[in-house]
Amino acid sequence: MDLVLLLVGLVKVVFGGLVAALGIWLGLRGLSRILGTNPVEELRQGNTAAGVVHAASLLSLGLLVQHAVQATSDAVDLTVRTPPFQPLMVGKLLAVAVLQVGLSLGVGVAVLSMGILMFDRMTPGIDELAEVRKGNIAAALILSAILVVLALLTAPGLQAALNGLIPFPQLPEGTLRAPA
Repeated sequence: MDLVLLLVGLVKVVFGGLVAALGIWLGLRGLSRILGTNPVEELRQGNTAAGVVHAASLLSLGLLVQHAVQATSDAVDLTVRTPPFQPLMVGKLLAVAVLQVGLSLGVGVAVLSMGILMFDRMTPGIDELAEVRKGNIAAALILSAILVVLALLTAPGLQAALNGLIPFPQLPEGTLRAPA
């Protein structure tokens, strides 16, 4: 058993859980302001439409933020497995991880917010947000699909931008070889 890898894995689980909790809090809070709803109150009242949109926004935010968690995880793996281990690099990775997650959550909430506002503007004469508040499932499903599609299509760009922030450790000469 490799205790270092076990410990690293447990740290990754905790990190992912903290990022998820922060993302859920931000996602619900940000979307609630745009929709003009209180998710807790909507759930109590059984507003399925609002529940669907809130669920889709959380899923979409998760799709966007997962790359920050994965990139940080990959950088930690490289740091731990590249001899000699450099404890100073862990501090740098932690700082970059916080920056990446913050940037991902901020960009994610902004992209999803813009998506909601775009959806509202694309269909003049219908206030989709009011329809969702009233429990209109059809409006909620379309808005939810827009949120998920936005997340799927903007995630690669966000991932590329985030990869530029990671201080990947330099591998020793001759470690990487071209595929045969």
